Amino acid sequence: MDRRAFTVTSIAALGAAASVPESAGAATRNRRSAHAKGGFPKGFQWGVATAAHQIEGNNVNSDFWLLEHLKGSPFAEPSGDACDSYHRFAEDIAIVARLGLSTYRFSVEWARIEPEPGQFSHAELDYYRRVAETCRRHGIKPLATFHHFTSPRWLAAMGGWGEASAPDRFGVYADKVTRALGDLLDGVCTINEPNGPVEAWALRGDKPVPGEGLISMLAAKAVGSTTFATFGLGDAIKARDGMIAGHKSARAAIKAAHGGLPVGITLALTELTAGPGGDALYRHVFEEARKPFYDAVKGDDFVGVQSYTRTRVGPNGPLPPTERVLPMRYEYWPQALAACVREASRETGCPILVTENGIGTEDDAERIRYTDEALKGLLGCIRDGIDVRGYIHWSLMDNFEWLEGYRPKFGIVSVDRKTFRRTPKPSALHLGDLARTNGAAIS
Repeated sequence: MDRRAFTVTSIAALGAAASVPESAGAATRNRRSAHAKGGFPKGFQWGVATAAHQIEGNNVNSDFWLLEHLKGSPFAEPSGDACDSYHRFAEDIAIVARLGLSTYRFSVEWARIEPEPGQFSHAELDYYRRVAETCRRHGIKPLATFHHFTSPRWLAAMGGWGEASAPDRFGVYADKVTRALGDLLDGVCTINEPNGPVEAWALRGDKPVPGEGLISMLAAKAVGSTTFATFGLGDAIKARDGMIAGHKSARAAIKAAHGGLPVGITLALTELTAGPGGDALYRHVFEEARKPFYDAVKGDDFVGVQSYTRTRVGPNGPLPPTERVLPMRYEYWPQALAACVREASRETGCPILVTENGIGTEDDAERIRYTDEALKGLLGCIRDGIDVRGYIHWSLMDNFEWLEGYRPKFGIVSVDRKTFRRTPKPSALHLGDLARTNGAAIS
């Protein structure tokens, strides 16, 4: 939920307990035996995640860069140089390696690769190849996300994911990226949290984002379009269907270009429960914003679970929190991760990769507590026979958190806003220790 800030914030989940499929058989019994004394499975991936727009800086051809610079923009501040990772990626990957982590999840920026329709940048494709090569040199598995919220301005001007040609255009882009660096990747997440906007829409009672009309009008005027739409703005159902089709289009392109490359999607999941009178809304959210994605990804190589908190719903929307509220205005609820992993496994039958989990806080000791509590729940899922392949923490560094700007701190590494100096926090060393011991301290 690195985007909780994008008013695509309170995203819903169904936190029901999952049963172990009978087909798991001996493999399930072996997993239970392997974890009877603590620790995670052999080969379990430990990693950190980032996203291009949030860390690279000066993503000037993207739709969000445009939104950040509108008069009266809803963004607290523009992304600007971000963490200057476009120039400092080697330093960032070296930090990941020194910590002892095995996986680095980063995103490839479509707006850099295809700044105009049909015009692909060989220089930018080569840049991302260098990122993947640097990971490999350090013994790090590169996991690439092909779309992490931001799109080229020209796609937004055409209507974004609701435009009929968007899925095919995304497939062509996925083909270009896969042929350029697929041989170096350990896997691909096609789209980051495509369920997020439609879940937020359903929780709002099928209403648009507050102020959406004005934002879209100003953005459309800036690009000379009457159909401007971007992630989280525009027709939620059309965007949902477009992103599902886009995932399928990209999956086919990736497999055609590099058949052995694992492909999945990431979903924004909070643990949803129905409070008094909330059953109808609970079911509405699931049917509109969960089931279509779960159905679409069945048969994928993995599904990425991204979970941070919970949402309890009443008849008219989310109920007030009962636990401590964090600076990002959601509850401290590390138990959500296990609940969401169980749901995703039950509904899809896919192997699970936790592609994001973390906490926005200035208190790094609290970050460590949250991580340990979430991992305890995750280990319980594994002991129950759920196929969980790894845990990727959000985020490597404090970065641009969408509408909230640079105020929220999700990173295990701090970044000086003027010098860009990186400083690992105690939580970074803690996560590294967990990785080196394969979570032996978690029980």
